[in-house]
Amino acid sequence: MDKNLIRIPFDPSFNFRECLWFLNRNYDDCLHRVNDTYIEKALIIDQQPVLFRIDADSAHLIVTILEGPVTVAIKAAIRCYIAEWFDMDRDIKPFYKLLRQDKRLSYMAKDFAGLRLIGIPDLFEAICWCIIGQQINLVFAYKIKRRLAEKYGTKVIYGDTVHYIFPDSTVLQLATMEDLRAMQFSARKVEYLVTVAKAFSNGTLSKEMIRNLPDFSARQQALIRIKGIGIWTANYVLMKSLREPSGIPYGDAGLLNALIKHGIIRDKKEQAAMTLFFQQFVGWESYLAFYCWRSLAGSQAQVIHGKS
Repeated sequence: MDKNLIRIPFDPSFNFRECLWFLNRNYDDCLHRVNDTYIEKALIIDQQPVLFRIDADSAHLIVTILEGPVTVAIKAAIRCYIAEWFDMDRDIKPFYKLLRQDKRLSYMAKDFAGLRLIGIPDLFEAICWCIIGQQINLVFAYKIKRRLAEKYGTKVIYGDTVHYIFPDSTVLQLATMEDLRAMQFSARKVEYLVTVAKAFSNGTLSKEMIRNLPDFSARQQALIRIKGIGIWTANYVLMKSLREPSGIPYGDAGLLNALIKHGIIRDKKEQAAMTLFFQQFVGWESYLAFYCWRSLAGSQAQVIHGKS
């Protein structure tokens, strides 16, 4: 067997093509490269840049290390990252059972079968992405994320393609107001990004620290104490990075539009109706929000309404 290959088995409830759809929605995401059958991603593993490609057959993800060292430890780290990124170890069948009980949503269990909640395993990246996207549309958010990665991130060149890794907090904490303003970040977002980068760099904030807190409320409160992180950002990153089932990004324009589309609410201010609705999906609230986003496929880029 090729030493550069990793085979990751999956069961029939996982659909790689559906996951590819989410990662390839015609946005210019510089942190991975996707086509119809595979995805390429670069990471820093053991302080070394590594580039890999993920493809699939009928029962396995087939991962090929394209650039960087190939060791047992690095292959194990890639395997763990992918399993977390695609939420592969979760039994999703109970969620589909709940969807089928609601006539408004039952089609999702068939039409989106196998879609997993695609995460952002790096908590620092997840928070920065929320800050970047506050009050702007997704097209522009991806554009300025690219500018940030091109200047401060790590590059991996494979053939004629440059792959980028999101900047490390130790690098981003040194970013200047002048440089970030030139990328079209607002002064407030510059302040938020640098503040968060310093918190991660000096150890006052980390994924392990947040994970070890006793419950969802404690994790949420620890995050919103950081300047630049509001309730929407906290819920989003808890959903995407720590897999909190109760991490519902209330106020998100896409989620609100999906709830209206399905007749769950009639007005975007119907908080009580939204709360009651999500209470029917305890343990799967974040998955429900993610599938609601999926239901908007083909619509124009939504405005991110993160409040901080």
